[in-house]
Amino acid sequence: MFTILGLSILSIVGLIGAFYMAWNIGANDLANSMGDVVGAKVLNLKQVCIIGGIMNFLGVVFFGSRVTKTIGKGIVRTDLMMELDPHMAVLGAISALFAAGIWVSFATYKQLPVSTSHSMVGSMLGFGIAAAGMGIIGFDDIGWTILMKVVASWILSPVAGMVLAFLIFNLIRHTFIDRIKDTVKLEKLFGPLLIGSSCYQAFSFGSNDVANAIGPVPIILGMGNMEIPLWLLAFGGIGIVIGLSTWGYKVIYTIGEKITELTPTRGFSADVACATTVIICSSYGMPVSTTHVLVGCTIGVGLARGLEAVNLSVIKRIVYSWLVTVPISMVIAFTIYVGLVWLGI
Repeated sequence: MFTILGLSILSIVGLIGAFYMAWNIGANDLANSMGDVVGAKVLNLKQVCIIGGIMNFLGVVFFGSRVTKTIGKGIVRTDLMMELDPHMAVLGAISALFAAGIWVSFATYKQLPVSTSHSMVGSMLGFGIAAAGMGIIGFDDIGWTILMKVVASWILSPVAGMVLAFLIFNLIRHTFIDRIKDTVKLEKLFGPLLIGSSCYQAFSFGSNDVANAIGPVPIILGMGNMEIPLWLLAFGGIGIVIGLSTWGYKVIYTIGEKITELTPTRGFSADVACATTVIICSSYGMPVSTTHVLVGCTIGVGLARGLEAVNLSVIKRIVYSWLVTVPISMVIAFTIYVGLVWLGI
């Protein structure tokens, strides 16, 4: 087989797909984590790209391996596929990466903060169903139990984030805002705290979202049960940072300005609630939707000021995009996988 630098053509295509997905994660998900600090006018876009990129990269390197295992092996029995037909397993992983990347690219273009976790889980499920339909694996080799736990975490995590953000902001309001007459001065004092909380959030996003780009790569490179190497996590981290720097402004605008009016105190509340929720889920290896959690937290902060403070039309549009993410990415992955097999690749 023809190789370049010791890698087969399929392996190179797979790495390109992983980098493409990582780029999309940066443009969509990492942009979420820094949207409020821009919306509160504490940092500009250039500063956000530098600070957010560094903190996200650290989260990827130090905490990113746990969720990566769930994405790579938990949704579909790829370990069994590697034993039965390694080539078909590699095609499936490549199909999942490009399918998820295509959908997230479209969503980012439309300024919709969709879930890259939903996109990748849907894509892995799509190729798994296609492989089962071809008789390569059985339908019981799809991790339905793990999938149900993941779906449950998608529902619970934004609700938990919303409640936590609501409580944190109310605590700040009763402790500081209601007692200090000079609210402008108070908001300025919370500016540095918002920067710190945004860094915390970018770190937590890195710990969870890199899996959506790197999870299928061990299959493509034939790593088996090896631990995820540091260079591979770093590879995904670099792609995420580049995505934020080149295209993240679209989703930053949606999160930072369209859902509700953000100030440093409100942004701080949303950040701390979101990052805490995501870190807890990452520690259990659960690929939650960091997008859903952050939007939930932003809504929670808005609700603390009354329902009229929340832009319901924007939320409705975001929720619609959430609902279609899994089925659309699943269909794209299914189509790509079947197409590659039909072409004899």
